Amino acid sequence: MRLTNFFDYTLRLLMYAATHSDRLITVEETAGVYGISRTHLMKVANQLTREGYLKAVRGRSGGLTLAKRPNRIKLGDVLCATEPDFALVECFSANNHCPISSRCRLRAPLKEALAAFTATLDRYTLADLILSPKDFRIPPAA
Repeated sequence: MRLTNFFDYTLRLLMYAATHSDRLITVEETAGVYGISRTHLMKVANQLTREGYLKAVRGRSGGLTLAKRPNRIKLGDVLCATEPDFALVECFSANNHCPISSRCRLRAPLKEALAAFTATLDRYTLADLILSPKDFRIPPAA
């Protein structure tokens, strides 16, 4: 199983916003800190704003901030809101053409494993991931 870069960038952006809860952050700043694509991070920020995890403030002094307290943002919920699907194997998808699907014994263990994965993420919140500003090699806001 491999999660998308979108989810990776989602967690990075949320962690950065949570670490800097005393001020607005920008996509450009965050992309620079992580060395990732500003364009991709902008898509992530838009999705997180639509989903209610971030609040966008427009204007010259605008930026992003968390829309919820970090202890209210469960990682499992973020995963479900940002990952397109969890089709680990063909039989999990709508386009299943596997000839043994009706008798296959692999599907149940994979469903169980996926449920355990999401259940583990549900035990953690964004608050568990907060770092200090120095961890990003950026001086704290004055």
